[in-house]
Amino acid sequence: MEGLPKDKKIVLFDGVCNLCESSIQFIIKHDKKDIFRFVALQSELGKKITSYVGIDTKLVDSIILYEPGIAYYHKAQAALRIANEMSGWYSILGKLSFLGKYLNFVYDFIAKNRYKWYGKKESCLLPTPELRAKFL
Repeated sequence: MEGLPKDKKIVLFDGVCNLCESSIQFIIKHDKKDIFRFVALQSELGKKITSYVGIDTKLVDSIILYEPGIAYYHKAQAALRIANEMSGWYSILGKLSFLGKYLNFVYDFIAKNRYKWYGKKESCLLPTPELRAKFL
């Protein structure tokens, strides 16, 4: 897909979910190698990317990791692959990314209840001026 940075991994997330926003803030804090860029699923670019890779956002409406020109991952596998790239002990979790498909039942349970447990915003996250470069 044209116009995306080829040297960055794109994290697509639910822009109105409080849990998702907290997760994005957590990733940014631990992304010491500046690997990730972020796009809300609800944005025009988010819709273009999911359409390009063939993801139905009615079925997958939480986290997607897109590596331009390589592959995409969703749910637990995306979370574990993201953890693998982060600093600190979180990268140890990433070594379990091969288990991602088997951990989706836990991921799905949390995703199904995320609005009830953590709440929901009326609109997508607006990054601070300092973080704006991390969002596409």
